[in-house]
Amino acid sequence: MAQPPILSLEGMALQQGGKWLFGGPDRDPLDLHIGPRDRIALIGRNGVGKTTLFRMIDGVIETDSGTRKTKPAMRIVLLEQDPDLSRHATLMDWALAGEHAPQEHEVEAIAGQLGIDMSRETKGASGGEKRRAAIARALAQDPDLLLMDEPTNHLDLGAIDWLEGWLERYRGAFLVISHDRTFLKRLTRTTLWLDRGNLRRKEVGFGGYEAWEEQVYAEEARAAEKLDAKLKLEAHWLERGVTARRKRNQGRLEKLWQMRAQRASMISAGGTAKLKLATEEDFKSKSVIVAQDITKAYGDRTIVKPFSLRIQRGDRIGIVGANGAGKTTLLKMLTGELAPDSGSVEIAKTLTGVMIDQQRQLLTADKTVRQVLAEGGDWIDVRGNRKHVQAYLKDFLFDPKIVDMKVAVLSGGERSRLLLAREFAKASNLLVLDEPTNDLDLETLDLLQEVIADYEGTVLIVSHDRDFLDRTVTITLGLDGTGKVDVVAGGYEDWERKRRQPVPTKAKAAKQASKPTPAPSPAPKSSKLSYKDQRDYELLPARIEELEVAIAKGEAILSDPDLYSADPQKFANISKGLENARAEKDAAEERWLELAEQVEA
Repeated sequence: MAQPPILSLEGMALQQGGKWLFGGPDRDPLDLHIGPRDRIALIGRNGVGKTTLFRMIDGVIETDSGTRKTKPAMRIVLLEQDPDLSRHATLMDWALAGEHAPQEHEVEAIAGQLGIDMSRETKGASGGEKRRAAIARALAQDPDLLLMDEPTNHLDLGAIDWLEGWLERYRGAFLVISHDRTFLKRLTRTTLWLDRGNLRRKEVGFGGYEAWEEQVYAEEARAAEKLDAKLKLEAHWLERGVTARRKRNQGRLEKLWQMRAQRASMISAGGTAKLKLATEEDFKSKSVIVAQDITKAYGDRTIVKPFSLRIQRGDRIGIVGANGAGKTTLLKMLTGELAPDSGSVEIAKTLTGVMIDQQRQLLTADKTVRQVLAEGGDWIDVRGNRKHVQAYLKDFLFDPKIVDMKVAVLSGGERSRLLLAREFAKASNLLVLDEPTNDLDLETLDLLQEVIADYEGTVLIVSHDRDFLDRTVTITLGLDGTGKVDVVAGGYEDWERKRRQPVPTKAKAAKQASKPTPAPSPAPKSSKLSYKDQRDYELLPARIEELEVAIAKGEAILSDPDLYSADPQKFANISKGLENARAEKDAAEERWLELAEQVEA
């Protein structure tokens, strides 16, 4: 029998700025019930009211109508995206403030696992340090219901992995707002979709969200045609474009996989970027950044051991690693901002870069959107092409009517999107993106992926967003903190796969080295694929996506710590199904890459 909810919102309606955010005369009031072990993803575009809904659940916003009910003595903890620490001297002072402050030893225990010194002064703390302190404060309160607003922002990969492990063992309920697809797929079992003031619910983890979203929009389109309401539906051009955009991005992913396959053939087994192009002259003409045996150290600490890389025009380079591993140092050396201790970096004279680091303070709050983009005019130059500012706003998922609104009234995510729009308009052939995904919603991430894929220049990306890297980059530079830099053709998952491979012993390596090099396989007589190969080449990407959804669903089910004891046979069946799905996905990816190489040939 289902357990009673620990929290319920019934008949909720709320006005903000003279407009109905929830409920009102044109839509149903909002209802929500949360069970004691729910793992819920809250999905919706920036500005639709996700953070406001969190505050309604937390009880800090008074609604115009409706009832809020909670289990007696229930602890609700809100992990805010940008908490105000300014009135406290140290991170620990802030963590222990408030009516329901946790015990200091509990905070210290979690902070130690996260690697954060809580005696750090708040004034000089970085975004990552503040985020870890906020997580330590929230988890130490032992909540019955945990509300998390972008919990992985500013966290490195190690901290994200730790948080995922903690949440898998957590016995309470949680709701999470996040743009981190990998995080959501691994942890959630229910999805709440906040869309145009309506809250939809489906008992499926985030892995099944995109298929559900497309189904809903398709049903709306059919209903509109029956009611002859096409003009009304046209007002929702953004929602209607989601499916088409996702299909275009699938085509871009196929192109990305082809580029990765081509790049893989240019990288030696040792992981150095030793390119094998037709001629040296051809190679040089395509190179835009050439790093030769560069190193960097600070005192006794080695940041980058001797490292060489040739970056070609059109490459998309992802740089990953834990905080402090040297990602920013490596980025600055590759772009010429920082000189290496030894070695050399040659940069093409024609390279013109644009740096996008998501610093929203670069946008003046009292300026209008029109002033930010077009200096107050009606037209904007977009990489050499003249475009009307309102049409350009639609390209970046804005309602064109906001053109004369002040930046101050935009949400944090909308400001980030506006900054992207402004910077992408500049003429350049090198894009440098430092944590570009912070504060962006999922549809904006799809858009960013689309813009990067269509960008004709070279892209360097520093990011902890695993899914975004897997969808975007052709080469990953992985730093492990010892100074070693791995060069891997592919994204984050490819780097992780390489790291999981056992390191051969010296004896095994010597034995392998003594073996004669096998003769290369004869080149195919024709690059034309057979009928079966062509079918596989066209259909495998969709099958791979289906398997990823199935794997995410299986992982979400197995994340229930009570499943094994309650139903060991179900646990075994799902585990076996996961194993088969992962094996099929790996085989499908290998098969597709082989076919892509034939097509390239």
